[in-house]
Amino acid sequence: MNGIDLLVAGIALPITVLLGLVAHEWAHALVLRLAGIDYDVVYFPDRRDGVLAALASCPWAAVHPRPTGDEPPWQLRTAAMIPFVLAVPALVLATAFPSSHPAVAAVLVGWLACSIPSPQDFSVAFYAHRVLEETAESTTVVTRS
Repeated sequence: MNGIDLLVAGIALPITVLLGLVAHEWAHALVLRLAGIDYDVVYFPDRRDGVLAALASCPWAAVHPRPTGDEPPWQLRTAAMIPFVLAVPALVLATAFPSSHPAVAAVLVGWLACSIPSPQDFSVAFYAHRVLEETAESTTVVTRS
């Protein structure tokens, strides 16, 4: 391993994380679209001035579903946990084409990191029924007024 290999790995990792972040959010959006639930995808929602400030802010991207309250909870739970599916192609490629090149390892690590649902995703998965109940109640209250 030489310096060029490490440089290539150092460039490959952030590019892969960027692509993985987009794939992660689009995976949520795809399931929501298939379920017929409206949503918004927002990149750098708490963006501050400057590139470094934007990179330091969290989250980098978010999908905000807008359920009506009539949906079954499993649809939101599925949308929240779907990024796990992103791990499948990376694991298949890693086992089919094993490599010791640092760039390949960087790409696999970056992609697999993006396949892990965020704490907010787990929160939606565990409490989807509560969100739907609150949404249904607020919609009923607004309609009755």
